[in-house]
Amino acid sequence: MSTAALEARGLTLVYGSGETAVRALDDVDFRADAGEIQALMGPSGSGKTTLLMILGCLLRPTAGEVRVEGRLVAGLPNPALARLRLQRMGFIFQSYNLFPALTAEENIQVALELKGNDLAEAPALLELVGLGGRLHNFPRQLSGGEKQRVAIARALAGDPPILLADEPTAALDSINGRAVVKLLAQLAHEQGRAVVVVTHDPRVGDLADRIVHIEDGRIQC
Repeated sequence: MSTAALEARGLTLVYGSGETAVRALDDVDFRADAGEIQALMGPSGSGKTTLLMILGCLLRPTAGEVRVEGRLVAGLPNPALARLRLQRMGFIFQSYNLFPALTAEENIQVALELKGNDLAEAPALLELVGLGGRLHNFPRQLSGGEKQRVAIARALAGDPPILLADEPTAALDSINGRAVVKLLAQLAHEQGRAVVVVTHDPRVGDLADRIVHIEDGRIQC
């Protein structure tokens, strides 16, 4: 079997101690391969976003291990984890997190500069997400779907093999939401990226290669 883009074994995260301790995740195994889009689904508070944050090396588990492209990340110092995220992962969030005073192109250039890439790559990234004609528009001049596409283009800066998305369609209408889901599936299937999406949105489930259900911090078989 080929090396997973992301793999987790026995992930447990406990907040607090004693009788008040809360197990946000409880002995979770997970795998995401290149070329697939995977949906993490479950009720609010089930542990979906917690799992995504641990997979993205933004949160350390109480127990268990995470491997990124076969590399064990336990024990890596925070600066090394930051470099790993910067070089190998792209993050997409519900709220877009665009700089309002910067154009679409400039928002992409910020990410390119952070990753040490050529700023001239920004137009091609926006073209890839269908916004080649929106280079000089500010976020206030874009629809919700267009803002999310800019956010996806920004996540693609530096060509990361792993994309992690947290409720990327929650603020979008049905047409824009489905377009964003189709784009994420395209990035997995046509470009060989591993895409993991936390969602309540059945549109994501419809296009996902795999759906993982989480409830009370456990994977439901």
